[in-house]
Amino acid sequence: MPESESVDEDAAASAEAAEADLHADLAAIAKERDEMRGLAQRVQADFENYRKRMLREQADALGRANVSMVEQLLPVLDSLELALGQLGAADEHVRKGLELVYAELLGVLEKAGLERIDAVDVPFDPTVHEAVLQEGESDGEPVVADLVRTGYRLKGRVLRPAMVKVARKD
Repeated sequence: MPESESVDEDAAASAEAAEADLHADLAAIAKERDEMRGLAQRVQADFENYRKRMLREQADALGRANVSMVEQLLPVLDSLELALGQLGAADEHVRKGLELVYAELLGVLEKAGLERIDAVDVPFDPTVHEAVLQEGESDGEPVVADLVRTGYRLKGRVLRPAMVKVARKD
């Protein structure tokens, strides 16, 4: 029987070795799985960051394009304002037509976020007003006396400061 005990011990040792190998393989597979899961999570996070960055860059590009378009249309708006101011006793149909074109253009630009800068009888603010004329020599606070050219903001940012005549009042 010593021989059968030896065979049983060899079989038991072989089974234990196989079991140890199986546990080692299982641990290696679990480690590899965890590494792959971590890699997949990093790739997913990187892609999400990329997607957000692309959306942000597209919005910024669209915003810059809007600013450029509105800046190019401001002289047209100025010309229409000047034409309306110079019509005097012109034909009423011509006046009405120009007023309609002006109102329509202004409405489209306002929908894009354009707004006029208040410029008459308000305290002078160098962030939104550009003083081109001055009257009075007192030491009082500067106040906008007259508007030379309309200023505009686009979505809260000064696009073009208002050109104004400043008066100092006591």
